Parts: sequence; C-alpha cells; structure tokens
Amino acid sequence: MMAQKLFQRFKPFLKSLVVVGLMLTLILGQADGALAARAGGRMGGGSFRAPSRTYAPPTRTYRGPAGGGYYPGGGFGFPFIMPIFGIGGGFGGLFSILIFLAIANFLVRSFQGVSTETEEYESGYGSQSNPLVSVAKLQVGLLAEARSLQEDLNRIARTANTSSDEGLAQLLQETTLSLLRHPDYWAYAATDDKQTRLLSAEQEFNRLALAERSKFTGETLTNINNRLQQADPVAALPGSADQQPGEYIVATVVVGVQGKLDLPTIHSEQDLRRALSQIGAVSSERLLAVEVLWTPQQSGETLTADELIAEYPELQLV
Repeated sequence: MMAQKLFQRFKPFLKSLVVVGLMLTLILGQADGALAARAGGRMGGGSFRAPSRTYAPPTRTYRGPAGGGYYPGGGFGFPFIMPIFGIGGGFGGLFSILIFLAIANFLVRSFQGVSTETEEYESGYGSQSNPLVSVAKLQVGLLAEARSLQEDLNRIARTANTSSDEGLAQLLQETTLSLLRHPDYWAYAATDDKQTRLLSAEQEFNRLALAERSKFTGETLTNINNRLQQADPVAALPGSADQQPGEYIVATVVVGVQGKLDLPTIHSEQDLRRALSQIGAVSSERLLAVEVLWTPQQSGETLTADELIAEYPELQLV
C-alpha cells in the first residue's frame, strides 16, 4: 500500500523524465545525422600575383613648328624662342605674344591627352602593379537524385593538377561542365561577384571560401595546390541510401579573375546556364585562383531541406 502511494506521488515526475529522455534522443539523433551529412570536399589553388604582361602608356613626339627640335627630347631651341621676347630677331610685339600663347595652349592640350589615356587605361584595366580583379561565387543546389555529380567532383579532385594555371582552368571547365550536365536536378542557385584591386582581391577570395568551408563539419577529400588528402569513409546512417524528396547536394565555385566578370543574378534556369558558361569559359591567362567546394562529399549522403535553408539562405529557386 505504501509503495502504491509512493508510485502515485512520483508518477508525474516519472512521466516528465520519460518525455525529456525522448526529446534528447530525438535531438541527438538528428544532430548526428546532420553532422554526417555536412562533411564536404574541396579542390583548387592559385595565387594572387601581379600579371606578367606589362603596359606602357602611349608616348608622343612633337615637332616644333619652325625647325626648333623635338618635344620631348630637347626643347624648341633658342633661335625660335628668343625672337618672341624681342631678343635676336624682329618678331616682337603683339604678334609674338599671340604665337607664344598658341604654342603654350598646344603643349597643355598635348599633356592632357596623354594623361587622359593613362587614366582611361587604369580605370578599365588597372595599373600594372594593382590591376582590376573580379572575385565571384556561383552556388548551385541540386536534388539528391543527381548522385553522379558527387562521383564527378570526387573524380576531378583525385586527378586534377591544381599546381598549374592550365590545370586549374581545366578543373574549372570540368566542374562547370558537370553542373551543366544535370539541368533536370537544378533546384536552387545564387551568384555573388565583386570588383576590386589585386592587393585586396585575395582577402575577398578567402572571405568567400572560408564562409563556405565553415559550413562543413569536416573536409573528407581535398586537393589544394596539388596536395591530395582523403579521410577514411564514414559509415552511412541506416536508411540514408534511400533518399527522400527534398534532399539536396550543394556545389560552390569561387574564382578570382583578372578584369571584369559580371555574373547574372539568378532568377531562372537560363540565368544559371549563362553564369556556368561564363565562369567555365575563363582562360588560364585570366584565372588567378579557384576553389570548388561541395557537400556532402560522400555518396549516399545528402542535405535535408531544413539544413539547406539554414546553411544557404541566399539560394534562390530556379
């Protein structure tokens, strides 16, 4: 009788403990699944160096109107200048002053023309030591059924030569081609690009790449500057191979390119196709650096719709 009374007395507390235990089990179980699904891969390389090509603003040579030599390179000569001031000739007076003003005006316009050409070059292409650089990011969210994309990216990462300009350009082309081959699975996409100068471009590039890397719980396959590293495969969660609707794979491409690279804002599949083609067409001469990141890296794992919304809120439906 006493035991029954004690049970009835503590019964509400026992129910609360059972509920709390169930909640903790569900939360921890979902957390483990999220952690397993967010490991990523990464490949690329490059460096933000000054371009090898040099540029010299155009120079002009001007002949003095009366055989007095050339400019630049020796002035107009005293036989021409001195008569203006009435010394050594008979051209003094108002006529000489008018000639002097005309020559002065000619020289000022000539210097302004050279200065304008130099400014136009620097505004369009940048100076030789600090040229214009575009740093851009293209991100694509694909339905989980596009499992061959993971296999393509894994293969590219294992075989790409990421220590040369040509190898990085080929990596970029193969990645964009792989994405272009899966239009039926395109679900979301977004672009972000910024034009800056070479001295600050590396900081902007690293900011974009680090922001994406921070979303991974680990990097299970990397090939950066030809240093290949691969972690041991993690066992898939029970039932994770049978993907449900609303699960995704996310691939991100970050590039640093000499000159302008204006990517379209993504509103449709046509915009995404144009952005992929534009990035994939960047030549090795213009490409400074590239990083390709994708998650999940291991086949059979995907991101849930909740994870996609939480980690990639900038993605737009295509």
